[in-house]
Amino acid sequence: MRTGRGTLSVAAGLVLVALASVGYVLPPAFDPPPLKVEPAFQAIPAQPSGELKPVVAVDPVRREEISLPAEGQRLDGTVRVPLTPGRHPAMVFVSGSGNGSRTEFTPQAEFLAKAGVVTIAFDKRTIGYNFRDRDFGLLADDALRMVEYLRTRPEVDPARVGVWGVSEGGWVVPIAAAKSAAVGFMVLVSSPNVSPLRQVAWALNEQLLRLRAPIGSRDLLTRAMGGVGFDFLRYDAMPALSQVKQPVLAFYGTTDPSIPFVESTKALITALGKAGNDDYTIRFMAKGDHAMRVNGGNFTTGYLETLANWVKGLPATAAPTVHMAGATPVQRFEASDVPAAPWYAGGTMLGLTICLAAVGYVAGPVAAMVVRLRHRNQTPVDTNARLWPPIRRRLRRMAWTALGLLASVVAFITVLVLFSVNQAGAWPAVLAGWLVVRVLAVLMLIQEVTAVAAFVSALREGLRPGRWQHVTVAGVLGGTGLLLVAAAYYGLFSFPW
Repeated sequence: MRTGRGTLSVAAGLVLVALASVGYVLPPAFDPPPLKVEPAFQAIPAQPSGELKPVVAVDPVRREEISLPAEGQRLDGTVRVPLTPGRHPAMVFVSGSGNGSRTEFTPQAEFLAKAGVVTIAFDKRTIGYNFRDRDFGLLADDALRMVEYLRTRPEVDPARVGVWGVSEGGWVVPIAAAKSAAVGFMVLVSSPNVSPLRQVAWALNEQLLRLRAPIGSRDLLTRAMGGVGFDFLRYDAMPALSQVKQPVLAFYGTTDPSIPFVESTKALITALGKAGNDDYTIRFMAKGDHAMRVNGGNFTTGYLETLANWVKGLPATAAPTVHMAGATPVQRFEASDVPAAPWYAGGTMLGLTICLAAVGYVAGPVAAMVVRLRHRNQTPVDTNARLWPPIRRRLRRMAWTALGLLASVVAFITVLVLFSVNQAGAWPAVLAGWLVVRVLAVLMLIQEVTAVAAFVSALREGLRPGRWQHVTVAGVLGGTGLLLVAAAYYGLFSFPW
């Protein structure tokens, strides 16, 4: 007796509702509220004209390649020294996340060197730094080695050697400054000052809003982030920042989609207040992006001039006439933390779920192969020859759908991350990718329900499955069931789409 389509539809609908509720009931939830606008960020004065005065960057420069010993490896860098007489201020460039090639700092290093500042840019270490494990203290020690080296050079004023850090470097250079009085000043560019997890979640939320992505896609990403076991993602920047006594210059771009610049500024001011440090200068650069450039092109107006005038003017420029100036920053949402996933939804459990599903999918074919090799026929051929092939085809299609779903989820997350990193992307691609993921999830659910109904009907009609057929059915249906529950947790069945 076959199960009617109406019955199957009702069953699939009930299962869909049950799975959709999982996405609402189970933690963690992520819904960043709008950021309350404070008066201090609504009436920001213009930059003092003295900071923007033209900089004559024409001095002859000598370039030297260096290699210094560090923890576990050597660090290669490029020093640029002005050939003008006397001792000069000096600065170490500390890179953001990624491979951190010294070449990314060439335009700034050249400009500053020609303006009378000794600079050093070095390649980030490859030992002790990777996608999963990042020791900001170790990176700070690397920067301090460069500081100590510069202080030994005769062209450098040892009292005016500072560190400059961009993005991830904003978690590194405060550690160096707090650890050593040899650091004479600190420059922060697009420094988050909140935890890496809050910063990444904020940036992804901003990018998804720009790409008009459905709410469900944000839930998928944030729940995946909550299950990631990378310790550095919950790094607290405040203890190091609260120990910084040196003069600080901080830049934020008003079009930076990667940093919650208002909250980052508030965190910086709070931390320096705890340190009793009133020597800080915060400048919001109009149209500036994450690298202080305009749409990835030229540097934003006034950035290089402000940087050079401040560094060369130390110690007089350490105490500004106004702490916070420049363009008006607008941050729409708070940089909310992503709650850690419960034990049953962590990365380990997700990996175990996928492995169990994979074992279930291959168990049937392996069992069938073993039976053929042994020339054993455990079930009557006449009945099974008619009833078993349709079941087998359903199970095979289900396995391929599950594989397609996993591949589409990975591809979708990869596209979103790349769009976020490159600060570009087309919203139709996001909507299309999300539609593919959701359709495959629902298709897998329908296949599970219809396969169960078909197997039960076949049993009623006389199917007598052998041991390997039992293994096949249990493996595929069980593996798909596990994936359906995992998909429900990540919001693939939740409403609205």
